[in-house]
Amino acid sequence: MQAERMNAVRTIRNPIKRCLVPILAAAIAACSSSGTDITTPPPVTPAETAAPAVQREMRGLWIATVANIDWPSRSSLPADQQRAELADIMTRAATTGINTIVLHIRPAGDALYESALEPWGVMLTGTQGSSPGYDPLAFAIQEAHARGMELHAWVNPFRAGNTSDTSKLASLHLFRTRRDLVRVYGRNIWMDPGEPDVQDHSMRVIADIVRRYDIDGIHADDYFYPYVQNDNTGRPLPFPDDATFAKYGSGMARDDWRRANIDRFVERMYREVHDIKRTVKVGISPFGIWRPGFPPGINGLDAYASIYADSRKWLQQGWVDYLAPQLYWSIAAPQQSYPLLLDWWLSQNSAARHVWPGLAAYRVNDGTSSAFAMQEIPDQIRATRSRPQASGHLLYNTTTTLKRNGGALAATLQTEIYKNGALVPAMPWLDGTPPLAPTLAVSGSALQISPAAGEEARWWAVRTRASGGWVTRVLFASLRSIPLDANVERVLVQAVDRAGNAGAAAEWRR
Repeated sequence: MQAERMNAVRTIRNPIKRCLVPILAAAIAACSSSGTDITTPPPVTPAETAAPAVQREMRGLWIATVANIDWPSRSSLPADQQRAELADIMTRAATTGINTIVLHIRPAGDALYESALEPWGVMLTGTQGSSPGYDPLAFAIQEAHARGMELHAWVNPFRAGNTSDTSKLASLHLFRTRRDLVRVYGRNIWMDPGEPDVQDHSMRVIADIVRRYDIDGIHADDYFYPYVQNDNTGRPLPFPDDATFAKYGSGMARDDWRRANIDRFVERMYREVHDIKRTVKVGISPFGIWRPGFPPGINGLDAYASIYADSRKWLQQGWVDYLAPQLYWSIAAPQQSYPLLLDWWLSQNSAARHVWPGLAAYRVNDGTSSAFAMQEIPDQIRATRSRPQASGHLLYNTTTTLKRNGGALAATLQTEIYKNGALVPAMPWLDGTPPLAPTLAVSGSALQISPAAGEEARWWAVRTRASGGWVTRVLFASLRSIPLDANVERVLVQAVDRAGNAGAAAEWRR
């Protein structure tokens, strides 16, 4: 923020004022020569002139589509109503203060976008493989960007569906095209992460998304190997990868081999996404506890040993641009304390990536004995903000954040927590050069923004001063004109690139 405050400011002033300057100068000179007293106005203090720095904070929102959790509200919804629902979600999110949408587009070997590699998702029409008649991902990107929000495409690399649905899977699903790669595990069907062809397939899918869509990020959640399921007697079921391990285990202990499979995929995803588009961000939201006892006093599922996710390693190796550990417990939880876990994750960030905790908005007034009070999420955000190394958070899920309890949480976020717009924190390791300042010019009652030559701007960070004070907005850079209300006194515009670097501000004053 300090660097942005120190940036040079290019000022475009009202042309009428320019004309008045020589006239006023002549009048002052005339009065001075005739001995008339001149009352000099008091100097303007820095507090009156300084614009506040643009806030930096990830304010993410997960939109879950599997089983129609958040969107679309039902699989039989016509396409125009699906689009209307999604547009309404985007509007509510932007009004609340969200700046990043994380949309679930590949829940289980299916697609919420036009794909030659995998079938259309069942949540769109009720039938897997049936086209909804439009491209939901393309529409979501358009709607998010139009409201100044990033769009991150959320994929599950290995989840393939449920055993109850196998008879309904489309012919393009991997369960049909390569049955040898998919395992039945309890109630789930799962792409075997130890099969090289599985990793190749999932990486082809991700690469295809990155190449063809104007997304801002790729996002994976906590599903790598499946969470352990039990048989009818309560005994844990082993994941059925004996044959895969025999072929590819290379003398390793099976647990180490499984972790190595996931490590290899995570590193490959990070590398290949950036090979295609350097500034598409790569994020993962793992289970919130790496291992019990880290830090001391923490207890719970051992993600390292049970789902073979060494998420601390991914963070420390720099194989993510951001890690969003799912810290779905309260501040006061005795064995899963939110601040203790947050501090531990921040202390592990030796590669200086972003750590943005995932917050359990779904637990607010959820009707259970462990429900969160309404104030828990705002308190967690404040606790996160109190740590200099933390620069944001993500909220799960959309329906509970925006609509539950009559939208009470969203209202609190809008009025108390997200009072002003914020840019997503920059990722200078992807690109450290900010774009040049734009040129501003008034045309009628609008301010025209002309981008400078050189690196293309992705966003405009716009700070406006009117009679009510300063307001910050983030606008998609395709917008080249903003209205100038009569009470607007000053406008500052910065070009922001895809990696979040903000250039010098151009300024207009009335």
